[in-house]
Amino acid sequence: MKIFFSAGEPSGDMHGATLIRELRRQRPDFQAVGYGGPQMAAAGCELQADLTKLAVMWFLRVLVNLHKFWNLASLADRYFRHQRPDAVVVIDYPGFNWWIARRAKAHGIPVFYYAPPQIWAWGSWRIKKMRRFVDHVLCGLPFEAKWFADQGCRAVFVGHPYFDHLQKEQLDAKFLANHVRPDRPLVTILPGSRTQEVTQNLKYFLRAAGLIHTYMPEVRFAVASFKPHQATIAREAVAAAGLPIEVYVGKTPELIQLADCCMAVSGSVSLELLYRAKPTVILYCISPLAYWVQAQFRKVKYITLVNLLSSDALAPNDLQPYDPNGPDAQRVLFPEYLTCEDKSLAIATHLVGWLTNVDERARLVRELGRLRDKVGHGGASRKAAEYICQALESRRPPVPRPHFIPAPAAAAEHLPAASAPKAA
Repeated sequence: MKIFFSAGEPSGDMHGATLIRELRRQRPDFQAVGYGGPQMAAAGCELQADLTKLAVMWFLRVLVNLHKFWNLASLADRYFRHQRPDAVVVIDYPGFNWWIARRAKAHGIPVFYYAPPQIWAWGSWRIKKMRRFVDHVLCGLPFEAKWFADQGCRAVFVGHPYFDHLQKEQLDAKFLANHVRPDRPLVTILPGSRTQEVTQNLKYFLRAAGLIHTYMPEVRFAVASFKPHQATIAREAVAAAGLPIEVYVGKTPELIQLADCCMAVSGSVSLELLYRAKPTVILYCISPLAYWVQAQFRKVKYITLVNLLSSDALAPNDLQPYDPNGPDAQRVLFPEYLTCEDKSLAIATHLVGWLTNVDERARLVRELGRLRDKVGHGGASRKAAEYICQALESRRPPVPRPHFIPAPAAAAEHLPAASAPKAA
């Protein structure tokens, strides 16, 4: 069994790697090929290109790299024509993966969408593409499967693959032991996995850190950078701000575990913050134009997965962004700011409140723990692998009958009279 994968985000690379390992466990003859990143390569995927190097956002960035995406789509099309894998699995990254799914369907190859894009939140008109180009939608959130099914898709809930990764993750015990300081609380800053996110959001996190430092000089701060060049950007920004902040690469899980509170860019990291029950303020700062555009297409009130999981309704009538003074402010587990403005004062206010009010912080930790116990189960990669294998088995054509064995209808005609079945 050979499956072509396409994953362009670092998180998709991680989810793809976990799924590949599980498929190989269930089917030793399984082969993985396609587009992904270093984690999928380490899991045994034969990479034709490292797609994670093209993890870009917004129209202009995509336009600049359009020729690269086009070449990769054409390469995949030739592969589908000449090699004909048994299936194609696309993971998130919808802009490019629609192209891959379209070409796979043109060649009659079944398409599975694992960790599908959140089109229920942004641009629901894209459901037409999902219906046309995708055979099976493997959903990570409880409400997703029903939403996709209601829109005419074949969808199944398997669970979020991020929790599989978290359950198997081994933290650096030595690093944890060396950085525990019970007398000095730690605030971990998570500026995102994309360089664009870092440059757009980190400055506001640092301003918030400066406000907290003025009020509570005993508080420590640490930046968890995803890549070395992002750490360089962070160190330069920290030096310019003149703040006592450490910057680390590759220690995100440890810094989250050590933290008393966090400030983070919106993304799948919110699920890790939920898993470790860390009070967090979420920020996603964009340009005024992008803010206007999202307001036209956003169909949900919250942008943070944790808040959506704890919400009573996926698409309520009130779609105004989170307001700390709003009537529902106390129900929101992670205060979130989708904005084009400086929200550093609001971020600092939340964090100082948690750091100075132990009872309130403990209450929030308990609420996060309850939600984690409800939705944070593992097994997504196992269920997804089982579903893919069963779906492919069920569509396999029957083995042709040898020419010397007659068809069932003709076989009765050749039976001796005594052996022929009697009429009822």
